[in-house]
Amino acid sequence: MTDRLYYRDARLREFTAQVVESLDGGRRIYLDRTAFYPTSGGQPHDTGTLGGVAVTSVIDEGDRIAHLLSEPLTARSVTGQLDWPRRFDHMQQHTGQHLLSAVLEQVFQIPTVSFHLGAESSTIDIQTPSFSPQQMRELERRANEVIWENRRVSVSFEDAAQVQGLRKATERQGLIRIVTIEDLDRSACGGTHVEATGMIGALVLRRLDRIRGMVRLEFLCGARALARARADFETLSEVAKSLSASLDETPALVVGLNTRVRELEKAYRKLEFELASARGKQLYQSAEAGSSGRRRSIQSVDAIDESLRALAQGFTSEPCAVFLACCENSSALLLAVSKDTGLHAGELLKTAAAGAGGRGGGNAQLAQGSAPPDCFADFLKAVLEATA
Repeated sequence: MTDRLYYRDARLREFTAQVVESLDGGRRIYLDRTAFYPTSGGQPHDTGTLGGVAVTSVIDEGDRIAHLLSEPLTARSVTGQLDWPRRFDHMQQHTGQHLLSAVLEQVFQIPTVSFHLGAESSTIDIQTPSFSPQQMRELERRANEVIWENRRVSVSFEDAAQVQGLRKATERQGLIRIVTIEDLDRSACGGTHVEATGMIGALVLRRLDRIRGMVRLEFLCGARALARARADFETLSEVAKSLSASLDETPALVVGLNTRVRELEKAYRKLEFELASARGKQLYQSAEAGSSGRRRSIQSVDAIDESLRALAQGFTSEPCAVFLACCENSSALLLAVSKDTGLHAGELLKTAAAGAGGRGGGNAQLAQGSAPPDCFADFLKAVLEATA
C-alpha cells in the first residue's frame, strides 16, 4: 500500500521513498510513499521527477499508485520533486471549486453534479436548467467575498458512519478524508487544497453553457484568473487602438460596426444578384435559338453557388430559355428553364440523375442534381438531349 503524503501535507514539494516494484523496464514505478497526486476526482495528476527522471503520469490503482516515467529508473531509493507551479495551480482551482459549489448551494440552493479541472480552465456542471447573467455576477461577487475573508481550509479524517454536515453525501466506508472551509463547507475529498481561502487569490466566472438539461459554468482561480485578465486587457487594448477609441468606448463602437457590416453585406448580396441577373440577360441576347426555338446556354463552372443561380434566373427570365451549368468537380448539374419551354426542370433532372445512378430534384424552373463521377457523362448527355 502506498503512503499518500499529499493527504496530510499538500505543500510537500520534495520527498524520499523506496522503490517497491518496477515494471515495463523501469518505466512504471511503485513507491512505499509518494507526494505525487494521481488523476482523481476531476483533478489531473502531478508531474515532476523521480531520481531526476520525468514523471509523465500518475495513476491511482486503489491500494497503490503507479508512476509512469519518460525513461527507465534503476535506483532503489529515490528523491521525488514535484512541479510546484502545476501543483499549486491545481490546489487553487480545486479549493476554488469547493468554495464556488458551496456558495451556489448557500445562495441559490443549486447542487453541483460534477467538476473538471482542465489545462486552461475549470468547469462545474450544476443541477439547474438555467442560470442568468445576473445570478452569475452575484455568485462571483459572493465567492470572492469569501476568498477575501481568508477563511481557514482544514483537512480531517473521520468515520464515514458518524460524519455529519457534508455538502454532498459520500458512499465511501470507513475512514474518509474531509476538507473543510471554515463556516462554509465540508466535503469528502482526496484532492489537494490551499490552507486558507485567501490563497485562492480570486475567482472569475467566464462562461455559461446549457448541457443536457443542466448548466456548465467555466471558472478560473488565482494565477489563471490573473493571466486571463491580462490577456483580455491586451486583446481589448489592441481592438481599442485599431478603432482609435478608449476601452470604455470600444464595445459600443464594435456593435455599431457589426450592424454596419451586416447592412453592407446585405446590400452587396443584392447588388451581386442584380449584376448576375443582368449578365444572364446579356448572355441570353447572344445565344442563338435552336430548332426547337429554345435559346440554350451551357456553362462549365467550378462551383454551383448563389451567384450562378442568379445568372441562371436572369437568363431564364427571358422567353423560351434553357440554362445548364455543369460542375465536374462535384459531378453536379444546375438546370434552369423559362416557363414557356414546356419543360419541368425538377422532374427532368430527377429522371436523368436516376438513370445515371445519381439523384436530383427541384421545382419547375430551377433544379440541381448529381451523379457518380464515372456516370457523369451519361447524366450530362441525357439532360442535353432532353433540353435540345
